[in-house]
Amino acid sequence: MRRDPWDQAPGIPRGDLRPPLCPDHRGAEREYGQKDFSQRGLEELRSLSADRADSAQLSTLERLLLGLLAIPSVIGEEEDIRVFCEEYLSRVGAEEVVVAGDNLAFRPRAWTPGKPKLLLLGHLDTVPGQGANPPRVEGDRIYGLGASDMKGGDALILELCKRAVRQEPSVDLSCVLYAREEGPFEGSGMPEIVEAAPSYFEDVDLAIAMEPTNGQLELGCLGTMHAEVRIQGKAAHSARPWLGHNAIQAAAPLLNALRALPPREIEFHGLQFHEVLNATMVSYAGARNVIPASCTLNLNFRFGPDRSTEEAVSWLKAFVREVLPGEEVDILIRDICPSGRVCGDNPLLTRLEAVAEGGLTRRAKQAWTDVGRLSAMGIDAINLGPGDTAQAHQKNESCSRAVLAASRSLFHRFLFDSEAEE
Repeated sequence: MRRDPWDQAPGIPRGDLRPPLCPDHRGAEREYGQKDFSQRGLEELRSLSADRADSAQLSTLERLLLGLLAIPSVIGEEEDIRVFCEEYLSRVGAEEVVVAGDNLAFRPRAWTPGKPKLLLLGHLDTVPGQGANPPRVEGDRIYGLGASDMKGGDALILELCKRAVRQEPSVDLSCVLYAREEGPFEGSGMPEIVEAAPSYFEDVDLAIAMEPTNGQLELGCLGTMHAEVRIQGKAAHSARPWLGHNAIQAAAPLLNALRALPPREIEFHGLQFHEVLNATMVSYAGARNVIPASCTLNLNFRFGPDRSTEEAVSWLKAFVREVLPGEEVDILIRDICPSGRVCGDNPLLTRLEAVAEGGLTRRAKQAWTDVGRLSAMGIDAINLGPGDTAQAHQKNESCSRAVLAASRSLFHRFLFDSEAEE
């Protein structure tokens, strides 16, 4: 019988820490120092609970989650957790593990021709922490940075792979854990692993992004775009404004139009999405006593699944120019992510809902996830994970043990027609 890699696993040495790759995030204050982690074996990590809960009272999935939470993996610093996952997969006997940077693609056993192919995905990174939040168990909650977004989902993926090594699942199971999801679209580790392991993304019948959804189905996703709108003015002394052109005040019609713009409602398979456009940042050129020569607004456009990226860009540019006639305006698209298709009629999804026996509620994903990226690759994809959506990116982040257990039960019954084994 194979040993559980959680038991007596060796410590993982830390190398030099790399700076975060995402400019959207400030530098994080690490919860564990470089030497601190290297001196603790994974056996010791089991006792990180603040109340020192007896590990016998925790499921193997909960203990695995606590182990993942004990490894800091702020965006751009995923090497240690990737090594941990590699070691886990090696010990449980995964049939194949593909490594590309800090990204992993793996399968428990060889694929069978003609069998439905299911792809489970999770990201290894977290946003920077907001103060100390050590891994611990308090009542129904498991605390730690990334508990909901999305190390609970990652732990479940690893556990399902472990069982699928011993017991053949009802589908061909493929899994991907990747880095840098929390940053810009182009900086994600997903393209790296797609290039290194293209067969994992071919002939996929259904992909499940195990992002936090409170254990419920969230179909499709909004696309998202960040556009810089630069309004050109003319500098002058603020005592003689008629000699210049105030770029901040010239932006007022755009701000008023945004305030008056109602959400656009779009419906797919009975699910309602709300397309919205907001100003989220502002900057200007000048000083307190100078009429500003330019004003730049960052517009975040969350566009519906019925728009392509090209259509979204075209609509936004037309909207801005319509409300700012006569102004000198430059529009620069900084980041754009495609929307996700609503695959409400997918056969594997229908089967999953049947296994749940009415326990799954369908909702629209009023945000962006890599379901959008997968849809652009021609893959049917959904969001379904044990994390708490309201806890993502929050101080003192946690997840519900009850929801984690319910999600575990659903996936084990879906893949193996029986409950999880301890």
